[in-house]
Amino acid sequence: MEIIKSILGILIPFLGTVSGSAVVFAFKSNVSHKAQNIFLAFSSGVMIAASIWSLIIPAIEMYSGKFGWFPVSIGILIGAIFLAFTDFYSKKKNKAFKNKTEKLSFALTLHNIPEGMAVGVVFASALNGNFGMEFISAMMFTIGIAIQNIPEGMAISLPYKTEGLSNTKSFLLGALSRNRRTYSSNINTLN
Repeated sequence: MEIIKSILGILIPFLGTVSGSAVVFAFKSNVSHKAQNIFLAFSSGVMIAASIWSLIIPAIEMYSGKFGWFPVSIGILIGAIFLAFTDFYSKKKNKAFKNKTEKLSFALTLHNIPEGMAVGVVFASALNGNFGMEFISAMMFTIGIAIQNIPEGMAISLPYKTEGLSNTKSFLLGALSRNRRTYSSNINTLN
């Protein structure tokens, strides 16, 4: 039974990303700049809200005591410094990203690492009974992450569609939350 619960913990967020990426199939021609901006703004809003209500606030609540916010603040600060360093390094080398789409894809793919760790920790806590975590709470957390992954899939797949990639390639890059250069040889075999 624990294996099925763990598989659910993996699949639910992935299905959110896949469903968001599928938005490209609604567009037969290129996505207008205005539509892309609207989807990107929506995606940003949902991701910020999900970060606050699904990650930051629950993490603060998990720590007891007066300074429960402190470890969470340190984690946010380390993440911000890491992203700032990555941005600085890519500008200095002028090689890391060909365009804004690849930079966005990299940021969202990088963001999936701690997101996956958060889902893993919540499910492990629920399965082991740590922190008073129950399976239903872990499922609600995972569903929250999946909802946040819907606009994430959009945010990656739509810019690739705008750059002229096919719907299938754009969908796969969004569903896998990956950078086009990283998977170009595998994706190019599709068409």
